[in-house]
Amino acid sequence: MTLKLGIPKGSLQDATVQLFGRAGFTVYVSTRSYFPTIDDPEIECMLIRAQEMARYVGDGVLDAGLTGLDWVAEHALANGGGDRLVRVVDLVYAKQSFGKVRWVLAAPEDSRFRSPADLAGATIATELVRVTQDYFTRLGVPVTVEFSWGATEVQPPVLADAIVEATETGSTLRANRLRIIDTVMESSTQLVANPVAWQDPAKRTKLENIALLLRAAIEAQGRVGLMLNVQRADLDGVLGLVPALRRPTVSPLADPDWVALNTIIEEHTVRDLIPRLKAAGAEGIVEYPLNKIVL
Repeated sequence: MTLKLGIPKGSLQDATVQLFGRAGFTVYVSTRSYFPTIDDPEIECMLIRAQEMARYVGDGVLDAGLTGLDWVAEHALANGGGDRLVRVVDLVYAKQSFGKVRWVLAAPEDSRFRSPADLAGATIATELVRVTQDYFTRLGVPVTVEFSWGATEVQPPVLADAIVEATETGSTLRANRLRIIDTVMESSTQLVANPVAWQDPAKRTKLENIALLLRAAIEAQGRVGLMLNVQRADLDGVLGLVPALRRPTVSPLADPDWVALNTIIEEHTVRDLIPRLKAAGAEGIVEYPLNKIVL
């Protein structure tokens, strides 16, 4: 069994390769090839633009691939509302962060446009043409939507009245003196599969295992493990300080007066928590990194 897997080429590529690495798969991408190598003999990888991934997976050229919900929606609208895809798992990560991307409607700061209705008769530039047109159609606002080949944020006000563009932080829009008017849609990365491949038991099991490991790597992001020893007499006070994914694991030690405590916490809380734990009687405090958390 060989699973043909699409890796998104472009802005999402590095984040995807890094996520696979944390999940236990080493993917090597050569600048001269569209066929990355992976240390799993059951997987063959191919680099495909995220914008095209849904089409190639839907047509069966690939068994599965990773792309944004935005491009899945664009593909579905191109096929009359049917995307011919199985959504295996929702993976919330983007090129800069572990969060969702927003496609926003934005116009120049000094323009008269303050709401979508103000754009009646206007020209909107975007890469996400069908989703944008569907958005304005649902609002009952007539506009002309034009495809943008990139650098969309520089088009207003000369080449377009407003744009629909993807953003994580909004910093590029602000740098180009654009004001966000509305959110058209939120998008996160999806592992999608071809329906025929999904019905193949071996390929389905492989995809479910990949999905499990990728989600586990995302769950571990920004978290660390914490181990410590504490006297039983001080245990309640320490437990009152320690947040946990579920609840801390408390284990007896050779000395019956002492226990070991193991928990998972948000990494950003560690610098404030460790001094408080020490003051509450904890000893032998060890912080350790996490690769995966399987919930």
